[in-house]
Amino acid sequence: MRHITPKAIRPPFARYSYGVEIPPGYRMLVCSGQLGIDLADRVPETVEEQTQLCFRNIEAVLKDAGFGFADVVRINAFVTGREHLKGYMAARDQFVSDPPPASTLMIVSGFSRPEFLVEVEVIAAAPAIG
Repeated sequence: MRHITPKAIRPPFARYSYGVEIPPGYRMLVCSGQLGIDLADRVPETVEEQTQLCFRNIEAVLKDAGFGFADVVRINAFVTGREHLKGYMAARDQFVSDPPPASTLMIVSGFSRPEFLVEVEVIAAAPAIG
């Protein structure tokens, strides 16, 4: 894959690439948004803990499909307030590979339950098997 961050435009605000080119012959995985909730339906109070759970849940989806975080080409993330940006990014950076994927972070009014502070979805691509 080719990560694209043109020198002709302002550098990214955080750890992400402006684009990721997926070569022919790669397979793709589109993951639904994951919330910060565990198997016991426990939702941590902080955005950092919820973000870590989001990415651990994503890791389980990636693993079941034969992918890993190095295969993630795009992250879409949603938080419920500007005050959660720093905590989200600190937790996210524990899972982001180098070079980093393309990424978008949006502030939204809420999720299906009021205790949720963040939701994360990814797209991954890897060489075709066989």
